[in-house]
Amino acid sequence: MKKLINAVDDVVKDSLLGVEAAHSDIVAVDHENKVVYRIDAPVANKVGIISGGGSGHEPLHGGFVGVGMLDAACAGEIFTSPVPDQMYAADKLVDSGRGVLHIVKNYTGDVMNFDMAAEMAAADGITVKSVVVADDVAVENSTWTAGRRGVGLTVLMEKIVGAAAEEGKDLDYLVALAGRINDGGRSMGMALHAGTVPAAGKPGFDLAENEMEVGIGIHGEPGRERRPIASASEIADMLVQPILHDLDYRGSEVICFVNGMGATPLIELYIMYAEVAKILEAAGVRIVRCLVGNYITSLDMAGCSVTLLKADDEMIHLWDAPVVTAGLRRGK
Repeated sequence: MKKLINAVDDVVKDSLLGVEAAHSDIVAVDHENKVVYRIDAPVANKVGIISGGGSGHEPLHGGFVGVGMLDAACAGEIFTSPVPDQMYAADKLVDSGRGVLHIVKNYTGDVMNFDMAAEMAAADGITVKSVVVADDVAVENSTWTAGRRGVGLTVLMEKIVGAAAEEGKDLDYLVALAGRINDGGRSMGMALHAGTVPAAGKPGFDLAENEMEVGIGIHGEPGRERRPIASASEIADMLVQPILHDLDYRGSEVICFVNGMGATPLIELYIMYAEVAKILEAAGVRIVRCLVGNYITSLDMAGCSVTLLKADDEMIHLWDAPVVTAGLRRGK
């Protein structure tokens, strides 16, 4: 294992020191609770939006804290859910009196711990509601989930719902908007090789030189199947067709997100995007907005995922709204 770290046990702690040093114009860090939060939190007359999960998926979630996205993000240990005290601390940091929305990826530990935090916040008089992202079409149940995993759609939801919160929408409105995003979003991913968790010191799974894993999760969980390596056009078809089979996108306008898993060069992601766009055009699906890059990663896993979201006029408006975070910035 070759890693740019000091000590295995200090990876998350040291990374948060770096986040704070690099982006002190956008965020501050509660180091005791490992919470990244907006420097202007709580923002007056605004619903607070928090998310979080295991570290190792950067820029998700801490890289999306700032104007137009999240108000705070909780960093668990590598691929490990934050504990309820972290989310509770985040709720208190961002609540302005209009309530807090939890955006939770569908992993058993995350769902349970965010629910416990919501109960703790409620005891303090903070109104908290939650939405669980469950967009992965690869498997119905997985190693760490009951139901579909929450993957690439998380980024799109944090951007769109975060923009609506910035415009002053109330908590119930944001919950309904998040529900529409869940209903219209689907994802599928693949890997060429696994990421290496520092504490383990070796890749999470082994693939032969001529193999790839189709349908992986963001923690390196097993996918649908192991196949011989294929061309970009063939891989794009393997990812897009299950999405189109799961939800009828024909005639729809979509936001298309081609995401790298951490070790995938951008040149390869653009090759994949071109192939995905050709498949969607042939299927009668119109891309109106896109995002290409490494935004929800799995340490140094090589591979990619595709996310499609049916986008109405309001979602497109919110997607285009200004955002100022470490991981995504435009319009200001």
